[in-house]
Amino acid sequence: MNKRFLCSLATAALTAGLTLASPVFAAISQGATAPAFTAQASHDGKSSTISLADALKKGPVIVYFFPSAYTGGCDIEAHAFATEAAKFAAAGASIIGVSADSIERLNTFSADPSYCAGKFPVASDPEGKIAKQFDVKMSAAEPGAKDVRGEAIEHGFISRVTFVIGKDGKVAAVFSSEADHLHPQEHVSKSLAVVQQLQAGKAP
Repeated sequence: MNKRFLCSLATAALTAGLTLASPVFAAISQGATAPAFTAQASHDGKSSTISLADALKKGPVIVYFFPSAYTGGCDIEAHAFATEAAKFAAAGASIIGVSADSIERLNTFSADPSYCAGKFPVASDPEGKIAKQFDVKMSAAEPGAKDVRGEAIEHGFISRVTFVIGKDGKVAAVFSSEADHLHPQEHVSKSLAVVQQLQAGKAP
């Protein structure tokens, strides 16, 4: 088995185990007002401060939470969002990733052509404050966890949940890998379908 696959399995097992020991939270639901947040984020290797309010001025926003940069499923998801970024933009939507990774880890991840490829910002939420606002679970850091590069993962894991937020600030759709049993790529395809429906003036 290749190293990337083994790391993906290890991360999945780790996250699953920690989830069982964590309190159960239900992510905010469709129709709820999305919590406003401001965070340090990286876009194409450069860090800056971003806010959901500013992003919503331009149109719908996809806010997707992911466990960790440089792990199997998260790498697939970031690459898929980057690949489809032009289609999201054509539908008037923007993308913001959120994880507990440090801004230093996200600076490399956001610029990496194999992952975010400079197509969208990824926000650092090391203490899980943004995740808590959205009622998304975050598990504790696990000693010894490593990413696909063999580097230590020293932060907690935020559950993989994606929110499609309309320009009005209301949650138009929610997709959860845990609740909906979705593959990381499905978060992208389903989110794109929703923003295209919104653009067409149809209810998701």
